[in-house]
Amino acid sequence: MCGKNNNCSCNFIKTLELILMLQQQGEDCEVQNGCTKPFLGPTTSGICLNTRPINLYTCCNNTLWTLPYTFNGVTGESNVFRIENLDDNCATFRVLAPNPDTTETLFPYVATTDFFTINLDCVGILKCLEDTFVSGI
Repeated sequence: MCGKNNNCSCNFIKTLELILMLQQQGEDCEVQNGCTKPFLGPTTSGICLNTRPINLYTCCNNTLWTLPYTFNGVTGESNVFRIENLDDNCATFRVLAPNPDTTETLFPYVATTDFFTINLDCVGILKCLEDTFVSGI
């Protein structure tokens, strides 16, 4: 069970607010790293990126969250998510699936129609992955 006094959830909220804002504006492209860099990007092809994918880990034992998805009739499990909404201490995420086009290395994920909402007190670690473009967002 996750506690209400998770001091990390405040930092998660600030980080997720920034990521959500960047995904909604998605315009600037420069080189920098980390969860809090102030833009999404870049790509060598000049494509503006629209997603900062993340992994979530549980607060109790730091287990990687993995959730089911269905994409084009194929079901699987993924541990890569995109924040879609933030409401106080709750966040809604979209499950991202691996791109079925294995020859496409620039865009490793595709958008699913699978979403979940979680209380951020249940999150122990938030890990940002490399910014990318996800079609269908």
